[in-house]
Amino acid sequence: LARRPGWVYSRYEIVNGVRGEETIVTDRSVDVQIVGLRKKLGAAGKYIETVRGVGYRFKDK
Repeated sequence: LARRPGWVYSRYEIVNGVRGEETIVTDRSVDVQIVGLRKKLGAAGKYIETVRGVGYRFKDK
């Protein structure tokens, strides 16, 4: 996400980037992992934005 700030990544693109195409993961699994990532990032977690019905993006500001 941080490599291309502002670019919206679908859940499918996120899974492919992390695990590869052969991995079967539900959309909800990605959502749960994003929640955990936001918690670990603390205040910086606010920079991961949900784009409803599409996926996620990293806000650079």
